[in-house]
Amino acid sequence: MTTPSLILASASPRRRDLIARLGLEPLRIVAADINETPHKAESPRAYASRMAREKALAAADPTSHVLAGDTVVACGRRVLPKAEDEATARRCLELLSGRRHTVLSAVALLAPDGTMRQRLSETKVRFKSLSAPEIADYIASGEWHGKAGGYAIQGRAEGLIAWIGGSHSGVVGLPLFETRALLKSAGFPLG
Repeated sequence: MTTPSLILASASPRRRDLIARLGLEPLRIVAADINETPHKAESPRAYASRMAREKALAAADPTSHVLAGDTVVACGRRVLPKAEDEATARRCLELLSGRRHTVLSAVALLAPDGTMRQRLSETKVRFKSLSAPEIADYIASGEWHGKAGGYAIQGRAEGLIAWIGGSHSGVVGLPLFETRALLKSAGFPLG
């Protein structure tokens, strides 16, 4: 039996690094270009799951499995944006300061025959109470750019996080436990 081939439907270097931790090198990387606007009244869980499915479907290939993921930072039912400017990053950090929030990381695996498998990781994260200088220093680092909720746990923000309950890799962008389970169920040889 031959090893199935894998396409990673994500341009995220973090997801590529995380999948390598499972001993896999994707055959191709495909940036799934989809509309990422949440639907009206869509819960953060449903939104993360839908985004992962839609990214996998956008990169569908009849010869390979497609792995896609999506990470959502939610404060209650509110989905925080990916920070594309300093003002957005600052608003996110001010909102998260001293509060517990949820990071939902969905992963979808689309088989060549169209079968879709999916898992969702839910992680609780609490920032310390952030001072204005701490927020300004983090903004100056630029790490927030393009990150859900305006922070990257794998960088300087980790020193500002007082508590985490759940999957660290899920907060980074791909929950490895759930991803490994999906890949194993599809016949990928993983130790």
